[in-house]
Amino acid sequence: MEDFVARCAADDRINGKFARTDIPRLKKMLVDQVTRATDGPATYAGRDMKETHARMEGTAGEFDALVEDLVASLDHLAVPKEDQGELLGPLAPMRGEIVEIESPESGQPLPETYQPAPALS
Repeated sequence: MEDFVARCAADDRINGKFARTDIPRLKKMLVDQVTRATDGPATYAGRDMKETHARMEGTAGEFDALVEDLVASLDHLAVPKEDQGELLGPLAPMRGEIVEIESPESGQPLPETYQPAPALS
């Protein structure tokens, strides 16, 4: 997740959506969610994807950019394509809960009205 989060932070197509994100919380939630989605032992206790991304005004282009960053991280870490498929398969259905605007646009700012999750305590 370190490599993936760093890629997202450096990616102008999506980094604006993380402007008010508690990064340690994000990393923990991503690890738990990915572990759970791949039948691992973690318990994901975060908000569901629809609630998390509501009013974020995420676009299809931004979702695609995030997936590209994830694949680039997996490639960088030499994760075999078969294993990548096992990870990306369960995550793909989340697209409908994350994308609010069907547009190829990316780099859109996070709306001022968006309320991020509270920081980890």
